[in-house]
Amino acid sequence: MAELGAARIETVRVGEIDLAYETFGDPADPAILLVMGLATQMLGWPDALCTGLAERGHSVIRFDNRDIGLSTHLSDEPPGDLGALMLGDTSSASYRLSDMAADAVGLLDALGIESAHVVGASMGGMIAQTMAIEHPSRVRTLVSIMSTTGDPAVGAPTQAAMGALLSPPPSSRDGAMDGTVAVYRVIGSPAYPFDEAEVRERAGVAFDRGFDPAGVSRQLAAIIASGDRTPKLRGLRVPTLVVHGAADVLVGPSGGEATAAAIPGAEHVVIEGMGHDLPAPLVPELVDRIARHARRG
Repeated sequence: MAELGAARIETVRVGEIDLAYETFGDPADPAILLVMGLATQMLGWPDALCTGLAERGHSVIRFDNRDIGLSTHLSDEPPGDLGALMLGDTSSASYRLSDMAADAVGLLDALGIESAHVVGASMGGMIAQTMAIEHPSRVRTLVSIMSTTGDPAVGAPTQAAMGALLSPPPSSRDGAMDGTVAVYRVIGSPAYPFDEAEVRERAGVAFDRGFDPAGVSRQLAAIIASGDRTPKLRGLRVPTLVVHGAADVLVGPSGGEATAAAIPGAEHVVIEGMGHDLPAPLVPELVDRIARHARRG
């Protein structure tokens, strides 16, 4: 994992943000933009998923969002005040999901891509939805995986999942690896084998690329401050696929149900035994579903 794709990592300037990205496949093929979730670097998209989509005839782009990995960290900005945010005071949020969606559109601009099939997971699904709402001409099709609408009444995490998400940040590389394993034992897919070695290795690589708990806090603040997208989702006219795990304890299945219900004509797929991760045995199915959806779009 540490060496995989390292030579292909490039960086582009998007406004005041530098975005690190990696591409797979032929740049002349139709583009698929992969948008990852909270506290997770581009490494969260399995290499097999990226190469699988490239083999299906797509140019695949994955990137680090702002405040994560090798992209710009807004270190001069304060972390969000979670307590105040939960009470409705959004003044501590340094940015919103709209800004992260604009980052992704800026990446497409920098790569000379007029429009892309946009696939987002978790917070990445929220960013992808926001792209479709605010930049509709740039989104050819939308895939929202293990995500939600921003309505606090749906997709709520279990107490155990919330506790894992908000556990104290580690102080060392080994601690980061141990902590990530502990989190994914709670939120991962119970019907599939837990690959502790892979999770541990990816966590170590992520720590080396950029460890920033304050950046994660700013991302979480952006989610909370951005509010409910449901009314605007109802106005979308983009082919949409919503995928959710029936066993997701971090973003409950009702989040996917609400997303699919809000977007006209959306296809809703619930995968039994899938939690809040992308386990290796599910990658072929995800590649097939995403590729077929792109063809329909």
